Amino acid sequence: MRLGLLILLGVEDGDTSVDVHWLVGKVARMRIFNDPNGQMNLSVCDVKGEALVVSQFTLHASTRKGNRPSFISAARPELAEPLYEEFRSALANEMNRPVPGGIFGAMMQVHLINDGPVTIIIDSRSPH
Repeated sequence: MRLGLLILLGVEDGDTSVDVHWLVGKVARMRIFNDPNGQMNLSVCDVKGEALVVSQFTLHASTRKGNRPSFISAARPELAEPLYEEFRSALANEMNRPVPGGIFGAMMQVHLINDGPVTIIIDSRSPH
C-alpha cells in the first residue's frame, strides 16, 4: 500500500501566493503518518508518500442563511486556477516528486482507500 494524501484545495477570494506557500509548508511537514510505534509522527515527505490535489470550490460554502449553500467567498476561476497550479507545483518541489491533479473545474471521480480516517482542515486565514 502506498501512503499519500488526497488534498481538496479551495481557493478563497483574497488568497495569494503567500497563502499558497504557507499551506504547502504546513501540508508537507504535518506529522500525520504513523511511526514504527504507531504514533502520528511522520510527514508525507518522511514516508516518501504521494499527494493528489483536487480543486474544490465547494469547501467555501456558506450555509448560514437559507437552505441553499452560497459560494460567494470562493475565488473566481481567474484567481483560483493559477493559485491551484502554483500550490501543486510548490508541493511537488517540497516533496521532490510530481504531484498530480485533476482538470481544474471539471467533474471528477476519485477512488481511494481511506486508512484511518484522518481528515484535517487547514485554513491559511486561521494559521493558529
